[in-house]
Amino acid sequence: MHEDIIAELDGVSLIYHEPRRETKAVEGLDLAVRRGEFLSIVGPSGCGKTSVLSLLSGLIKPSKGNVAVLGTTPEKARPRVGYMLQRDELLDWRTIERNALLGLEVKGLLNERTRRETVDMLKKYGLGDFLSHFPSELSGGMRQKAAIVRTLAFSPELLLLDEPFSALDCQTRLKLEDEVRGIIKQGGYTAVLVTHDIAEAVCMGDRVAVFSGRPARVRRIFPVGIEGPARERRRSPLFAPLFDSIWKELSV
Repeated sequence: MHEDIIAELDGVSLIYHEPRRETKAVEGLDLAVRRGEFLSIVGPSGCGKTSVLSLLSGLIKPSKGNVAVLGTTPEKARPRVGYMLQRDELLDWRTIERNALLGLEVKGLLNERTRRETVDMLKKYGLGDFLSHFPSELSGGMRQKAAIVRTLAFSPELLLLDEPFSALDCQTRLKLEDEVRGIIKQGGYTAVLVTHDIAEAVCMGDRVAVFSGRPARVRRIFPVGIEGPARERRRSPLFAPLFDSIWKELSV
C-alpha cells in the first residue's frame, strides 16, 4: 500500500449466502482512500455502499480480493477506525458526557487526560451546557454532534460515516454538513461518507465515488474542486454542473 493511501479495496467481491440463494453485493471493486481526504460515496439504493463500509471496518470479509486499512488487515486496524451509523445510538440512561466517553471506556483508553479532551470537544461543538442532560432532552442535531464526539474521542485514523444525517430535517442536515465537515477537516481526519444525497456528497467530499447498481462497482470518481464550507459550496458556479454530471452517471 502506498504511504498516501490509508485504505484500499483491490478486486473485491462480496457474496451474501442465504438459505435459498446467493446475493452478490460487490463485484470486482477497486477503491483507494487517500490520507487526509474526505471521500463521498453515492449509488443506487441497495447497491452495496454500506457493505463497503463493513468491509473497511472489518465487520465482514470479502469473498474475493483484498482489503487493506492502515497498512494491515481491517480486523487488526479496527481499534483505529471510527464508525458512525445512521442512528446516533446514544444510550438513554447515560448523560451526554458519559455517552461521549463510552468508546474510550470500551477501548480501555479512558483516563483524566482523555476525559478532559472529550469534555473540551463537547464544549467546543456547542454541547457544554448539556453535559449532564440525557439524550431524550436533546434535539436530533445535538444528539448527532454528541455521537460524532464519541466517535472522535479516541482519535481514529479513519472515520466511516454511514448516512449520519438521513434521519434529520433539512435545516438541521444543512447545518451539520457544515459543522461535521469542519470538525473532520480541522482535525486532519480521513473520512469516508456513504450517502444517497448527491448535494451532500459534493458539499462534504473532496472526491465523489459513484457506484453502479448491485453488484457494486466504481463507475466513476469525480474530483469536487470546490473549496470552502458546505453552504458556500452550494452557491459555487461549479456546484450545479458537478451535481448534473454525477446525476447522469447514476442514471446510466
